[in-house]
Amino acid sequence: MKVHYRTLFLSDIHLGSTGSHAKQASRLLKHVRCDTLYLVGDIVDMWRLKRKWHWPKSHNEVVRRVLKLAERGTKVVFIPGNHDNGARQFDGMEFGKVQLKLRDIHTTADGRKLLVTHGDQYDLVVKHHPVLSAFGGLAYEWLLRFNRLYNFGRASMGYKYWSLSKYLKLKVKHACTFISRFEETLIAEAKREGTDGVVCGHIHKAEQTTVDGIEYWNCGDWVESCTLVVEHHDGQMEVLDGLTLLDEIARAKRAHNVAEAQARTARTGRDNDPADDDHDILDADDSLNGEPVEALVGELAGRGV
Repeated sequence: MKVHYRTLFLSDIHLGSTGSHAKQASRLLKHVRCDTLYLVGDIVDMWRLKRKWHWPKSHNEVVRRVLKLAERGTKVVFIPGNHDNGARQFDGMEFGKVQLKLRDIHTTADGRKLLVTHGDQYDLVVKHHPVLSAFGGLAYEWLLRFNRLYNFGRASMGYKYWSLSKYLKLKVKHACTFISRFEETLIAEAKREGTDGVVCGHIHKAEQTTVDGIEYWNCGDWVESCTLVVEHHDGQMEVLDGLTLLDEIARAKRAHNVAEAQARTARTGRDNDPADDDHDILDADDSLNGEPVEALVGELAGRGV
């Protein structure tokens, strides 16, 4: 069961960090197809990997699924962010049919031009105060660890995932002011570029707004909120909740399996159990000829594996 979009924009998956919802991101890439896939920065958390190596199988699967999409004809563009800035030295190169660019101009189906950039270049703290930025990153990581424990407790009581870290962050006045200024700065940059809008990531806050005719789209993240931006085949853009999308796909798949089982029963006269094969492991043909994904990530992160 596949859902097809013209363009998919994903950012801030932070593979290599313990807070990454890599398993859910892998499931999304398994069940969604697109003509173009933009990876809008901080896909791999090289900052975290330099401090301590953390690369479970689920993180490997995300990279392998991206490479498999590229192999099957999807145009994949990777725009590094501040956490995977080690890849910026390869601007203009191609790896496994994945194009690496510092920024790009995307043209929608209805002719609008959108600047695609991670956005950290417009964050004054990241740009001018790297030590403060690194300290903030460590504090954020501890908050995410507490968030996982909190959601483990919620899950044990039958409640759905809810981002406590996101809630606390958006309750801080200075954080809200920063987000507002970040949006204003990116919209101003889109104006300077002569584009109709901008697609970015970086601040882990999915958003769509239009100011003076300039569209602002933020992909959000796959650490707190599991969100993405999609372009439909008519050029319409939309911010989606990734977990809700996965639930909808799973329900559609179960309904499809039930219908198929009923059809088989009608043909054969035997009752069939419609097993749900919506699992998280790779498809049998996803071996990618032994592509040394983990070694490549380790090299980009500036350490051996």
